[in-house]
This record gives sequence, structure tokens and C-alpha cells, in this order.
Amino acid sequence: MASLDEFNSEPADRAVEALRSCNAAARFAAEIAAGRPYPDVATLVRRAGEVARGLAWDEVSIALAAHPRIGDRVDGASAEAAASRREQAAMGGADERTRVALVEGNRAYEERFGHVFLIRAAGRSPEEMLAELRRRLDADEAAERAETTEQLAQITELRVRGLVAA
Repeated sequence: MASLDEFNSEPADRAVEALRSCNAAARFAAEIAAGRPYPDVATLVRRAGEVARGLAWDEVSIALAAHPRIGDRVDGASAEAAASRREQAAMGGADERTRVALVEGNRAYEERFGHVFLIRAAGRSPEEMLAELRRRLDADEAAERAETTEQLAQITELRVRGLVAA
């Protein structure tokens, strides 16, 4: 998609497909597509965040499965892979100590919580992401689920904005 007008006028199945690259939860894509037409990008992005924040944990888990680990090499030509590469671009500047700590932290996080550590990487340095990972390792499960859902919503908002600004 290249513009809001194009997004608003796409057939529903194509809009849903494009939205699934922003958030893999089926209800997210269906609700946002059903809400068209949007009067402006800000309204679309705001609604995307609201829907993402309102997902049940099983829906969040589906979306998490589409996200790579922070610091992992992201291969593939899908829209999701391209978005992850852009979002994690700062990882290219990470020193070896930080990379190793992220690998170890990711492993510990997944053992503790049972899912990938999710953080809005865009705009954050590798060191900031590592500090957040360490902080969140101490969270209880309910707090971490809330934080993960919030991070997913922020990533979703960025991706939806990119979808209509391409």
C-alpha cells in the first residue's frame, strides 16, 4: 500500500493480508479492515493501537510467534521480515559483549515466560534493549504480559503508519 486512500479502497482480503504483516493476530487485521474508511492516518494508527492493546493473551501469543528474537538475523522477503530488519537496524552496531548478553537474556526470558522477548526496537540502542530485557526478567507474569502487549501495540502502530506511508 502506498497511501491511506489506497488502503481505504483495497478489497477487504488484501487489506487484511497487509494488516497481518503489522500484527499477525487475525482479529486485529479483521477489525482494522472492517473499520475502513479512516479519515486520516492518525485515526488509523490510533485505532490500530487500541485494537492491539485489547487483544486477548492467546491472540497476543499468535502475534508474538511472527516476531524474531532481538538480535537474531532476520531472513526472508516477507513484509514482516522487512519490518523486523528495519526495526532492529540498531543491532548492527552492537558490540560482541552486548550481543552475547542479549542471546543469553533472550534464552532466560523464554525459559521464564515461555515466549519471545518483545520490545519496540525502533529508536532504541542495543544497550537500551538489553537493559529493558534485564528489567523485565524480574517482572511477574501478569506485569510482563501487560508490558508485552504494550510493546506489541507500539510495534503495530509503527508498522501500520509505515503501511500507509510507503
